Amino acid sequence: MIFAKYLVLSSLVLGVQLFLYQTQRILFVEVNGTAKIHCSSTEKMEGGDVFWYLRREGETPTCIKYCLDNLNVSKFACKHETHLSTLEISNIQKNETGVYYCAFIYSSYLLFGNGTTLIVGDSYTNSSWVMLLVPFPSGSQVTGTANLACVIHGVSSPVHVSWSVSGELQEQGLTRSLKARDGSLTLINHISVPMATWTSGKNFTCEVKFNSSDKSVKKSTRYPAGTCISFLASSTAPASECSHYIGPIAAGAGLLLLLVSLSLVWTLCPSTLGFQPRISAPPASEEHQGGILYAHLDFDSRNRNRRMMQGSARGKRVKP
Repeated sequence: MIFAKYLVLSSLVLGVQLFLYQTQRILFVEVNGTAKIHCSSTEKMEGGDVFWYLRREGETPTCIKYCLDNLNVSKFACKHETHLSTLEISNIQKNETGVYYCAFIYSSYLLFGNGTTLIVGDSYTNSSWVMLLVPFPSGSQVTGTANLACVIHGVSSPVHVSWSVSGELQEQGLTRSLKARDGSLTLINHISVPMATWTSGKNFTCEVKFNSSDKSVKKSTRYPAGTCISFLASSTAPASECSHYIGPIAAGAGLLLLLVSLSLVWTLCPSTLGFQPRISAPPASEEHQGGILYAHLDFDSRNRNRRMMQGSARGKRVKP
């Protein structure tokens, strides 16, 4: 948090006099290979004033290289041109996966680049699966925003997630992560779109890449206009009959979200939720699915009510 505030503050103070930009938003490198991360500048910059920071998953950013020093040159090397600085990392390992930021001392301030996500090796494991969550249809509502989430469970390190709407790439979504006791990660990447866009009937696709190969897993869905929705697929029942099923569907959707939440917090085995572990690498697939529906659950109020009930129960005497 402090790192983010400092980054924003330095950008506001410096204005547009100097700007650092890292063109590699995502970079895959094999284990024991060499990673080359580039940082370009709108103005000339001296190589000795360049720093490199690494932010690993769940950790605060740390400075791993000051280009002026000669320490650990065999591992990190700085290459400089007039408007370009490159960090070379030799013999890279999986624990060096993370987001790398270049930084430059300018007018006594430290200016940061936008960051490059470096993924080392393969993030896919035998328990990995991808699931798409979509908002529950709410009648004729066409205002506000719709939130879609792509859940990636059981990976060993960060992955690359991209969204597209009818083939048009969107801005990268925001990612939240949960770490299990065995070290595996569950990632939730979500985007917000105008409700009018969600209800327009366009295809929404989440694509997940686990490694440097061309293979990826894709999950697609669209707004189910004029049809009743079940948990895994759309029904062809007339719209006039849908109202009879809204109650059971909403209850089922809430139960499904509760199961997903429990799996994320306690990282249940995928087979418990009906998902069979895959041993092979993730196949290249592009499938259309109705999307799994979710509803909003207020866990805080549920916990408060439970505590109040327990407190009142302790105050009563039980007759023999």
